Amino acid sequence: MMKFLLTKIYIIMKKFLRFAILFLLIPAFVLTSCKDDDDDPVPERETDVEFQLLKDHLVANNLDLDDILDGWITTAATVDADLANYYVIDIRQADAYDAGHITGAVNSTLANILTAAEGAGTKTIIVACYSGQTAGHAVAALRLSGYPTAKVLKWGMSGWHTTLDSWTGACKTLGHANWIASPGSIVEHTTEYNDPDITETGNGATILAARVTSLLSGSLRGVTGETVLGAPGSYFINNYWEATDVAAYGNISGAYRIKPLTLAGEEYIYLDPSKDVVTYCWTGQTSSVITAYLYVLGYNSHSLKNGSNSMIYDDLTSHKWDATAITDLPLVP
Repeated sequence: MMKFLLTKIYIIMKKFLRFAILFLLIPAFVLTSCKDDDDDPVPERETDVEFQLLKDHLVANNLDLDDILDGWITTAATVDADLANYYVIDIRQADAYDAGHITGAVNSTLANILTAAEGAGTKTIIVACYSGQTAGHAVAALRLSGYPTAKVLKWGMSGWHTTLDSWTGACKTLGHANWIASPGSIVEHTTEYNDPDITETGNGATILAARVTSLLSGSLRGVTGETVLGAPGSYFINNYWEATDVAAYGNISGAYRIKPLTLAGEEYIYLDPSKDVVTYCWTGQTSSVITAYLYVLGYNSHSLKNGSNSMIYDDLTSHKWDATAITDLPLVP
């Protein structure tokens, strides 16, 4: 009898312990799950004080990238038809300028473009270089420095006179394995990156002036298509095309498509400031302006020289250099 009672007590206690253990484990499981969520949150973007000051200044003063790209380029024919109302700054080497330049053009370097611009008065500034690419840096600097109507001479002096053609030799069809054929492989990019680290101090205006000075102290921030295609993983590559253009032609392997790219819309947060940021467009002229702007923002930025004309020229049906379309315009020594 005693053995029977002990057995019953043992069974009851065993069941009780099972329920007790289960009762204790449920809240422990819930708390552990919550703790894991708290221990592994999605990291927040780190902002940079100077970058935010610069950003706020640019947006408040209508100097966002879409403002800078509004009407930033014009043709040789347009300039020639109304030359008296333009102030042409030719930033080619002095010997090239002396060999033949646009009537009334003044010769300057990229570094001295802001000084040269002081002579423009009320005229619209046109910046001419060899191909229209270095001029993109100059026009970005001018528009960020109080000359909102400054423009690039499309194709540079190559578009003014066929004897000055620097484009034909740069147009190539590489057939590289790292060019992904149509319809391309670009997917939506959703990773958010920290702000670039800007070392200049002061308010937004003084930071801007210092960054523009730094931009102008160098030369064209360019890289060739062969270089980028040879090691696309070494860069953060942004294809500044419409989605339909990517579908029509393809893209560089691993490239993203971030367009629009503005401060106000905060699309810039998808650019990785820890990598060399390469922008490519059709001709390298738009990307030159964007590259200059991104450099001012603190990115280590580069423009793919001559754009897609230097990689898939034969495949292009538009946005391509055509020397036969150039109407020779007057040059003076």
